[in-house]
Amino acid sequence: MNKYHDIGEIKFHGDFLEATIDGVTKRFQLKEISPLLEKASEIERKTFEVSPSGYGIHWPLLDEDISIDGLLGITHTSMRKRKIA
Repeated sequence: MNKYHDIGEIKFHGDFLEATIDGVTKRFQLKEISPLLEKASEIERKTFEVSPSGYGIHWPLLDEDISIDGLLGITHTSMRKRKIA
């Protein structure tokens, strides 16, 4: 299995999500990343699962998923070439 990111500690401080990603601690405003997380209770916020590959975080009580690449602003382009008829 490919490891996309190494996800360390994840905490909430007021209206911020703080996550250690690939050894660097970063803060994200909840209103910018997830209206559901912004309005969630403490128990809903603290009940999450990090994917084994480090691809994303899932909050089962909210049915919310956030990709780590999305948090970091990383975009991917398709490597496929279009066939011309």
